Amino acid sequence: MKNQRENTVKVWLITGSSRGFGRIWTEAILKRGDMVAATARDPESIADFKQRYGNKVLTLKLDVTKPHQVVSVVQTAYAHFGKLDVILNNAGYSLVGTIEEANIASIRKLYETNVIGPVSVIQAALPILRKQGYGHILGVSSGLGHLAYPVIGYYCSSKWAFEAIHESLAKEIKQFGINVTIVEPGAYATEFGSQKSLDIAEGLGIYDAYKKEFFDDMKSNLIQGDPNATPAAIFKIVDSDTPPLRLSLGRYNLPEIRQAYFERLKIWEDWAEISNAAQG
Repeated sequence: MKNQRENTVKVWLITGSSRGFGRIWTEAILKRGDMVAATARDPESIADFKQRYGNKVLTLKLDVTKPHQVVSVVQTAYAHFGKLDVILNNAGYSLVGTIEEANIASIRKLYETNVIGPVSVIQAALPILRKQGYGHILGVSSGLGHLAYPVIGYYCSSKWAFEAIHESLAKEIKQFGINVTIVEPGAYATEFGSQKSLDIAEGLGIYDAYKKEFFDDMKSNLIQGDPNATPAAIFKIVDSDTPPLRLSLGRYNLPEIRQAYFERLKIWEDWAEISNAAQG
C-alpha cells in the first residue's frame, strides 16, 4: 500500500553512513530526491556526499556509543531540516572469536555499539517523532538475529537483543503513529567482513582447527548478494502504509531461519511432557 507522504520529500537520519549498506543506502536515498542527515565517526569519510549533493545532505560526526553526542546530532538534524521521517540505525560491527576467547572488554564494546548505541538514537529521536505524530524507525539487524553461528556468537547475540528491543518498541510506539521495521540482511558483498568492521579476539590455540574449518566452510558455501540491489526494498518499506515489522534481505535467510525454528519446535515438543509436569 502507498503511504500518503510517499510523494513528499522524506528526511532520513542514518548512522554508519561511511561504508557498506550505510553508504549505499545514503547514496540511493539522495539520488531518489530525499534529504539525509548522514553520520559517521569520521566526517571526512562522508564529505563527498556534501560535495555532490549540497543542501540535500547534512554530514555529522557521530559515535553512537556517546549518548550526549547522539542527542546533539539528532537535535541538530531536526533543527536543520525541520522534520525527521526515517531513523535508520545502521552502525555496527562484528566480534570474531569463540565464546571462551573473547574478552569482557571486547564484548562490552560490541554491545555498546550494536545494542546500546541504537537505543540511544531511538531514545533521542522518539520525542521528535511523537511530536510530529509520525515517523519510521528502521533497525539493521541480520538473518543471524534468529539463529547463532559458532565463532561469531557474540555478534549473533547482539542481534538477538536488537531484535527483541525493536519488537517491544514497535508495540509500545504504534499508538503514536510511529512504525518500526527490523531489516535483516543475509550475506552481501559489502565491507562488513573487512578489518574495519571486525574485532578479532586473541586466540587460545585450542580452537584454531575448529575456526579454520568454520571459515573454510563459510568461504566454500557462502553466496553473497549484490548490496546495490537492496535500496528498492528499503524504499518499499518506507513508502508503505503498512510496513512489516521484519524484512529479510536476500533469498537465503528464510530457508535457514525456517530450519532453525523447525528444530527448536521439535525439541520443545519432544520435551513437552517434562515441561508440562514442571508446571506443578
